[in-house]
Amino acid sequence: MVRIGIDIGGTFLKAGVVTEEGEIIATAARPTGFPRPVEEIIADIAGAATDAVAKAGLTLDDVYFVGCGCPGTVNKQTRLIEYAGNLGFKQTPLVPELERLLGKPVEAENDANAAVLGEWKAGAAKGTKDCVCITLGTGVGGGVIANGAMIRGVNSAGGELGHTVIDAHGIECNCGRRGCWEAYASVTALIRQTQAAMQAHLESAMWKLAPRLEDVSGRTAWDAMREGDAAGKAVVDRYIEYVGIGVVNMINVFQPEVLCIGGAISKEGDRLLVPVMEKAMCEHYSKYSEKQTRICRCELGNDAGIIGAAFLDQV
Repeated sequence: MVRIGIDIGGTFLKAGVVTEEGEIIATAARPTGFPRPVEEIIADIAGAATDAVAKAGLTLDDVYFVGCGCPGTVNKQTRLIEYAGNLGFKQTPLVPELERLLGKPVEAENDANAAVLGEWKAGAAKGTKDCVCITLGTGVGGGVIANGAMIRGVNSAGGELGHTVIDAHGIECNCGRRGCWEAYASVTALIRQTQAAMQAHLESAMWKLAPRLEDVSGRTAWDAMREGDAAGKAVVDRYIEYVGIGVVNMINVFQPEVLCIGGAISKEGDRLLVPVMEKAMCEHYSKYSEKQTRICRCELGNDAGIIGAAFLDQV
């Protein structure tokens, strides 16, 4: 018997057949195609699941659980997706509809939480009871497992780590607050910081890498830094400082065994992780304790959401 994990993204709906050991043996994807009717999206989610099962040479009779990672707020009590703006979901009965279409027990969870569960089950935090996972992407996502249980909060919207404030009078965040960690440490923020530095330093090598401001990516400043560009290095150093501030906050609040960092920027490896670890060791409240949080890179990449979703019945 196998599990199905589904990762619902703004661009693609991805499904994977997952073994009890956390190995993905087949995957399938379909375009999300938003905006379009919710019913069509749900039908394609079920279709991606059945496609993956067929690719694995199995049938739905071989599947005993289906889990879905979905952006937005997932109410575990009502089994509704309360809100997912980039899918058009508002109080959407995703779980019961998938159970009807697939004939299997289904659970859903916020996609960031599902990714945390994946790392906890089969990745960087495997074997721990307490972990925090942070994803540096378009926003700053994250989730927390404490004593083997996912922290969801009274309204199933817990774990919004990116919306802790690091500058009370800072940049306005999409959520409406000012100074959120996401507004400084996301890839979106890094692109904005890079563009500002380019406009202030017309001699910078960043202009060779991105001739137009709209060409700037999360890699631009890092690539310029590697070419010896001082302005690029300044952008990177300041960005790492922002990441480190939030990491220290997470350690102070949760004291996890492992704090793992994922997302595109995590591919920079030690150039990101080492200064973040140095900042944490200097500043976090428990720096004199015998036990210390291990800071590392996430291991599962884009597979984390699929693997985590497949094991939602375990947390």
